[in-house]
Amino acid sequence: MAETATKKTALYPEHVKLGAKMVPFAGWLMPVQYTGIVDEHQAVRKNIGMFDISHMGQFIVEGNDARAWLNTILTNNVEKLEAGRGQYTFLLNEKAGIIDDLIAYRIGGAKFLLVVNASRADEDLVWLKQHARDDVKIESRSANFGGVAIQGPGIGELFPELPARNHIVDRDFEGMPISIARTGYTGEDGVEVFFRNEDAAKFWNAVLEKGKPLGLKPCGLGSRDTLRLEMCYPLNGSDLSPERNPIEAGLGFFVDLTKPDFIGRDVLVKTKENGPREKLVPFKMKDKGPPPRPHYSVFGNGERIGEVTSGTLSPSLNWGVGMAYVSAPHAKIGTQIDIEIRGQKFPATIEKKPLYKKS
Repeated sequence: MAETATKKTALYPEHVKLGAKMVPFAGWLMPVQYTGIVDEHQAVRKNIGMFDISHMGQFIVEGNDARAWLNTILTNNVEKLEAGRGQYTFLLNEKAGIIDDLIAYRIGGAKFLLVVNASRADEDLVWLKQHARDDVKIESRSANFGGVAIQGPGIGELFPELPARNHIVDRDFEGMPISIARTGYTGEDGVEVFFRNEDAAKFWNAVLEKGKPLGLKPCGLGSRDTLRLEMCYPLNGSDLSPERNPIEAGLGFFVDLTKPDFIGRDVLVKTKENGPREKLVPFKMKDKGPPPRPHYSVFGNGERIGEVTSGTLSPSLNWGVGMAYVSAPHAKIGTQIDIEIRGQKFPATIEKKPLYKKS
């Protein structure tokens, strides 16, 4: 069944003006590319690229109990967040399956901004409200706020006064109130900027203009995917799902098991003690064959040992790369595996993260 999309971000008319190819994504019509995936990918690695992330959910959580409550709902330690800082974390179900991966920013003493995946935003909000305490207020501001990710080594020239890594600050940009966070999903230095929908077009065009001499290009979902995959950053719905937990996904670093109580903790403690049955691993193809794609089977010594969750031709490495869940005994770095592509097996090697390393 083909995906249909009815929702449009406040930047939709700007994408159309620029001749972007629009595609349905998580119920939204989003640009997949403007000039081309490789071109946009290289702009981010070498100069700067700007992505519309207005489809992502933005929730405000506040109240005297907000921090303590969030600490029982999210895996990372919210108590460690000083005002003006953010952290990557997970929202889990009772079986420790990943409902969503998100960034939690503490934007005030008892006020938090959660930036969640577009495909999970509605579900997340329902889950949070079902588990909320009386004195915690949860509101979605997604309908009124947009955002962009501006990524690449030239970011310091575009925004000379950058916040520190993983920090968020409120600023004024050409008369528009914005929040600017030094976070991103590409492996390059960069920021994510949040603004009111009525300022979206003005902000977007001002940045395009200001970034022109720096080689800034608008970028679509296509290059966002190739960039994140080279860094082994997971994609919700592909590499992460309610059937997988963060330890299986190799993301235990963002789980604080010293916290006495959070949803899914007991299962994670067991997974850590016994070791996961399967692990998410990055791999690189050995030959210049067809690129790997999601759902392709993975073989080790002739037996099926797992399945590809993400795969592409890496523009930086000019090589087929991907991520796959494989049975734990086969998950060691350097292990030789085979990926079945259209009935034929192609050799690959399990690699160390990230697949792309800056020179």
